Amino acid sequence: MTTRRIRRTVRSATLVAVAAAAAFSVTACQSGDNDASGSHKAGTSAQSQAQHESASLTSKSASADRTQTLVDGSKAKISKVGDQHYRAEIVSDGAVIATLEADGRDAGMDGNGMFVTLTAGGQISSWMDAGQQGPGTFNLEGGWKAKVTEQGEGHYRAEIIGHDGVMGTLDADGHDAGLDANGVSIVLTTGGLISSHK
Repeated sequence: MTTRRIRRTVRSATLVAVAAAAAFSVTACQSGDNDASGSHKAGTSAQSQAQHESASLTSKSASADRTQTLVDGSKAKISKVGDQHYRAEIVSDGAVIATLEADGRDAGMDGNGMFVTLTAGGQISSWMDAGQQGPGTFNLEGGWKAKVTEQGEGHYRAEIIGHDGVMGTLDADGHDAGLDANGVSIVLTTGGLISSHK
């Protein structure tokens, strides 16, 4: 098994419920070398506006390379922006409802029970799951385990454990954290919810 250390940076994204008038907010995160961070909190209108403006600016620099249908029926328009740099715009009813950006790092988010990850290689995964609520130690897909601990309000950490010990850390501090662990997608929320998919 390949040892992989994980680091996350944060990018916010707002999701709009497809079948409801109300909007909900999620955030996207990215992975790197040592740890991970991400969020499950509802964003403020200022954050939503900033995300919208950021998406508007960056979407001009890359055209969609391919489109993939996600588990909830929405579409992900995946674009290669540069080397190990991909962006996925999640579109429902013709509107962009979220953006994931993996710039040298994996990205992930929880959208009210639909979990999504995007790798720095441009691979996207989505699944529906109730998740497992931390703190605690949980079995994940692919033989991984996650030891989830509460660090503070809206701040959970998960050590991802393999046969050789701790292989990486997700740190959801104000934003959801996500990663791809040798083909297993994992998301941790700021509320301590963890989910995996193979």
